[in-house]
Amino acid sequence: MKAIFHADRNWGIGKANDLMFSLPKDMKFFRETTKGKTVVMGLNTLRSFPNGKPLKNRVNIVLSPEDVDKDVITVHGLDELFAEVKKYPDDDVFVIGGASVYRTLIPYCTEVLVTKVDADGGAEVFAPDLDADDGFELAYESAPEEDNGYTIRFCTYRNRRVAHYSC
Repeated sequence: MKAIFHADRNWGIGKANDLMFSLPKDMKFFRETTKGKTVVMGLNTLRSFPNGKPLKNRVNIVLSPEDVDKDVITVHGLDELFAEVKKYPDDDVFVIGGASVYRTLIPYCTEVLVTKVDADGGAEVFAPDLDADDGFELAYESAPEEDNGYTIRFCTYRNRRVAHYSC
């Protein structure tokens, strides 16, 4: 299992249940990386999508105490989630938010794909700071590039505590 998100320089990932930046290159990277794969999210993340509908061309798993809708697979706890994601190749499962889901599941992820934005987005919610976590190592960082007026870098963090099947 992997996680994917963009974060500002303070590891902020959102405000008002939405993204902080409009980043076409990052959105393209997200679409291409997760298309045809399985995405895991919380209920608020699902509700933040247009019309609250799941992402197309993906298996959508929602971790929620309540049943959600027929177009997603709802799981109610970690045991149920882990049983469900075992049905899919490990490298094809992506945690996509929100903050509490990242905090809960990143320790189980082999890799975390972070698009770092060199700006302060005024975030209300934050992802774990992987630079400050000895359990993670920065395995890759792209050259800086411009995306809609912001400088971004595509980064890959590897979890030293979780077995790596393929990288």
